[in-house]
Amino acid sequence: MANPTLPNPQQFYEQVWQLARQVPAGRVATYGQLAQLIPCPADVAPDDYHAFGARWVGTAMAACPSDVPWQRIINSQGKISPRPGADTQRQLLENEGILFVKDRVDLKAYQWRGPGEAEPPRQARLF
Repeated sequence: MANPTLPNPQQFYEQVWQLARQVPAGRVATYGQLAQLIPCPADVAPDDYHAFGARWVGTAMAACPSDVPWQRIINSQGKISPRPGADTQRQLLENEGILFVKDRVDLKAYQWRGPGEAEPPRQARLF
């Protein structure tokens, strides 16, 4: 299957960036997760969107404005995708308190659940 093109990339990118701005410090979201939160664009077949949405989110994140916390968007394996800036991304996430185990973030512990998520308490203290 050839990679279909978005009919209005800028509109899609704006939706991606709006969602990425909502991911709080100390949390992450995945490319595919953001794609699922955005409705399938008009003139894009749902199967194509399912197959390519996460890649389109990645393309949007590569072009994001400086006010978008790009470091909080990672791949579905809980890893930072290898590319220039990956070391910076990891450092920024670690500075926010996100722990890596063998180059992987525990998505169960750190994944943002989406708009309107009630922020869970940080690691509870046991006395």
